[in-house]
Amino acid sequence: MFEEISFAYPFFLYLLIFVPVIFYYYWKKNNQTSPDLTFSSLEIFGEVKPNLKERLKHLPAVLRSLTFGVLIVALARPQTYSSGQNIYTEGIDIVMLLDISGSMLAEDFKPNRVEAAKNVMNDFINGRVSDRIGLVVFARDSFTQCPLTIDYSVLKNLLKEIHTGMIEDGTAIGNAIANGVNRLKDSKAKSKIMILLTDGVNNSGEVDPVTAAQIAAKFGIRIYTIGVGTMGEAPYPFQTPFGVRYQMVPVEIDENLLQQIASITGGKYFRATNNQKLSDIYKEIDKLEKTRVEVTSYRHATELFYGWAGAGIILLFLELAISRTYLRKLP
Repeated sequence: MFEEISFAYPFFLYLLIFVPVIFYYYWKKNNQTSPDLTFSSLEIFGEVKPNLKERLKHLPAVLRSLTFGVLIVALARPQTYSSGQNIYTEGIDIVMLLDISGSMLAEDFKPNRVEAAKNVMNDFINGRVSDRIGLVVFARDSFTQCPLTIDYSVLKNLLKEIHTGMIEDGTAIGNAIANGVNRLKDSKAKSKIMILLTDGVNNSGEVDPVTAAQIAAKFGIRIYTIGVGTMGEAPYPFQTPFGVRYQMVPVEIDENLLQQIASITGGKYFRATNNQKLSDIYKEIDKLEKTRVEVTSYRHATELFYGWAGAGIILLFLELAISRTYLRKLP
């Protein structure tokens, strides 16, 4: 009965030990009362059944004891509590720009650069809670693979579908940034970022990367740039009539451009030379761009005093009414 009830003044509950004392006092007094009329024998009344009044003769004492117990509970001020949390989030809008040009098939990352990037991006998505995330892919041109969303399951499924060859080969970094700006420019989020991952040099597209970065900065968008590729040369698979043959090709990343893009927008440039470093880079960005979550706990008390006190008063009046009317004792 009292599992979800607490008491403001629980020490009053100790008075409940007097309830059985009242019963004992009544029982003892009832046994010691001498009859007003004395009969030599009661055998003549043996077959007389007790009437309703006789059966209810102990009711006033029961009601009096219940009244005492209920009023004690009321004095202890029973309360119930409802609790919960108000959660305030200051969301971040993130657009990930992924290079899917042919050079991303190089296998200095396992199994190759594009698959390694997809795996790390998937882990990054799993680490977010309430941020909207979008996905833009680019090669000779760029397009939005997934608009900003908090439906991470859909986003991850679309990420899985990405592969090289979806777009004509090339590297249009400026177009990718411009596409990302279009996704973020109308955002009301407190923080807007892009994560640009590429392994090459800008050689395609109609938009200059630096100009695109300056436009991004105007909209308050911060760009983190990542250059992927080992130092020197990387093994690249070539299809031949005799099957796949590997050839070492030079790794050419325009690090100066990527550093400039990051600097213009207040971001940071990273260089990933293997799977672990790429994973560490996304973990660092994850720490730098964390959603602010403010949790306010509340606890609301509901007073039960009036209900218990009212029940006690009703029982008291009921006991007085019965004992002075229907069950009244004659002297």
